[in-house]
Order: sequence, then C-alpha cells, then structure tokens
Amino acid sequence: MTDGLGFDTRAIHAGQDPDPLTGAVTVPIYQTSTYKQDGVGGLRSGYEYSRSANPTRAALEEALAALEGGTRGLAFASGLAAEDTLLRAVCRPGDHVILPGDAYGGTFRLVAQVLSKWGLDYTPVPLADLAAVRAALRESTRVVWCETPTNPLLGIADIAALAEITRGAGARLVVDNTFASPYLQRPVELGADVVVHSTTKYLGGHSDVVGGALVTADAELGQELAFHQNAMGAVAGPFDSWLVLRGVKTLGVRMDRHCANAEQIVDFLLHHPAVGEVFYPGLPAHPGHDVAVRQMSGFGGMVSFTLRGGEEAAVKVCELVRIFTLGESLGGVESLIEHPGRMTHASVVGSPLEVRDDLVRLSVGIENVEDLLDDLAQALA
Repeated sequence: MTDGLGFDTRAIHAGQDPDPLTGAVTVPIYQTSTYKQDGVGGLRSGYEYSRSANPTRAALEEALAALEGGTRGLAFASGLAAEDTLLRAVCRPGDHVILPGDAYGGTFRLVAQVLSKWGLDYTPVPLADLAAVRAALRESTRVVWCETPTNPLLGIADIAALAEITRGAGARLVVDNTFASPYLQRPVELGADVVVHSTTKYLGGHSDVVGGALVTADAELGQELAFHQNAMGAVAGPFDSWLVLRGVKTLGVRMDRHCANAEQIVDFLLHHPAVGEVFYPGLPAHPGHDVAVRQMSGFGGMVSFTLRGGEEAAVKVCELVRIFTLGESLGGVESLIEHPGRMTHASVVGSPLEVRDDLVRLSVGIENVEDLLDDLAQALA
C-alpha cells in the first residue's frame, strides 16, 4: 500500500511490488498477446487478451492513478489516442466542448478537423477569463478542456474555479497536465474530473516512448472509459508501458532540475537585448502567476520567448544552437528548441489559435545549466 506516502516513494512503489514468482524488483515486461485460461470461461488472474489488460500496463495505470490522486488510471498508445477515446466516450454528436484559446495544436486538430465531422461542436475561450468561460457555456456543453500551463504561451488557468463552474453547468472538467506533471500539479485534488497526459513527455522523460494516459476522479467514469479503451483499442503496449513506468520512478528528481535550470534561463533571457517577451509562469509579471503559485509546487521546465528581430531572427536562433536540439516534443532529459509557428503549431495557422511567428519555445533539459546558457548566448549574439 502506498497511501499516505510521499510523492517520490509512490513513484517508485505504486503498482510495482516485486514479482511474486521470481522476486524481480522491476515490473517484468509481459510481452504477450494472450494468456492460458483455467478452463472455458475461467480467467487466470483476470487476464485473457492484452488489448483488454496486460500486467505491465496495469502496473503503470495503478502508478499513474496514485500519483495524480485519482481512482482509475488508463494507459494509451499516445496522448491523442487518450483524448480521442475520452471525447468519444463522454460526448455525443451535437454536444459542445470549450477549448483553451491557445490549445495544443494536436488537440485543436482532433476536435476541429476530426471530431467536428462526427458532430462535435467547440468554442475556443481564454480560460483565464472566467466570465468568458461562463458566457461560452451551453446546455449542450459536456466538457471544458483545460491546459495549464498552455502550449506554447504558458498560460495559466484556475483549475479550482473552473471546476466550480463546470459542476454548476453539469459538464466535466478535463485538465491536460502534461506540462506540469503530477509532481508539480494535481488537478484531481483541485476538482478536475479527468486528467490527461502525453506520457511521451515528462512522465516518460527520455524521448524514447510515445504514450498517453487518462486518470479519473470518479470510479464509475473510470470504468466507462476502460470499456471504451478496450473497445477502441488504442492501448499502450507492454514495452512502452515499461518505459513510462521506468521514467516515472525519477520524475521528482528530474522535475526539480528542469525547474531550476528553467529559472536561470528565464533570468538570462529577461536581460538579453535581442529578446522581446518571456513567457514563464514563475515570473511575478506573468498574468497567471498568482494562480500558479496557489496550484503548482514549481513552475516547470517550459519557457517561451519572442525575438525583437521577428520571425527571421526566431528561426535563426533555432538553427544556431548547438546543445539545444531542434525538434518537436518536450519533457525529455535533453534540451529542445523549436519554432511553434512552423513546427508544433503549424496545424493551427489561419485559425483563432494561430501563434505569433517571432516565438521560440524551449523544453529545458537537465544538462549543466552553464552549458545551456552559453549555447543560448552564442545563438542570440
């Protein structure tokens, strides 16, 4: 049992008891598609087919639920697979979803270009504006989709306030907690109904796996989503589950370093003449800073900034770095840099969610921060 234990202890032990057969300390990779049955209709330890359940995936799902403080965890083949399963499970054609005004491009594409054809309606709203959220609610609103911090502008939404609004409207609050991770923020404790993760990012932490997860506050909803997970089939494989489970063990110590490095890089960028604006919720001038202080235990490893030289300068910096790797994704031990307008958010060009072209996004890794600062200095020179 891990109830009442500290975060790092739960990360190492929740769902991860030594193997009862061999005593193996690490959860085995059950690389199997099917299981021997104890007679017709008699399951052995609850397993029959690995789409429905797999012991390695079950260990990960238990660990994620423990870390988020939820009742049920479900692991998927990708973050978008988790999102698709969730929205199809809790919504019907004709229903309405409120999205963040600067939602992740992949989420916006899923809703606007895939689920809209199925009959799902949506409205992008700046979630920090609670009056705007209330005004956007309809009788058909089933989900308020929250990202905090947002991607790529690091906007902050008040989870507890949104939870109160959605409860009053009979809708569900879904919080994408990918940027913060459960180490820095636990939305279920603040009133969220469902937490979403791209486990590819901080939970996996090593840029070697693609995965997603849902954690529910309510056991009944968790059971309903488990049915859809099995019926739709986009489950995490055993090896991918094992990789995320391995990453989870070191989440706390990695996040401490991500945050510490990011804070020093933010301070450097604030004083550089080539830099325009810096977006980071740890800054007192950030419009969501006070909320972030209340609901987060740290401000994360993601930093965005603009260049005074416009798009050309932003692209040039991305090309001139040597230690930062030019690449999409985030949350790995290595530092990444990207131009959202041409890369991660190209799918929202021409939409209300289009990002400015002078913006650069950093995923600050856990390298020696002096080396990262030197790299940015030479690229900005």
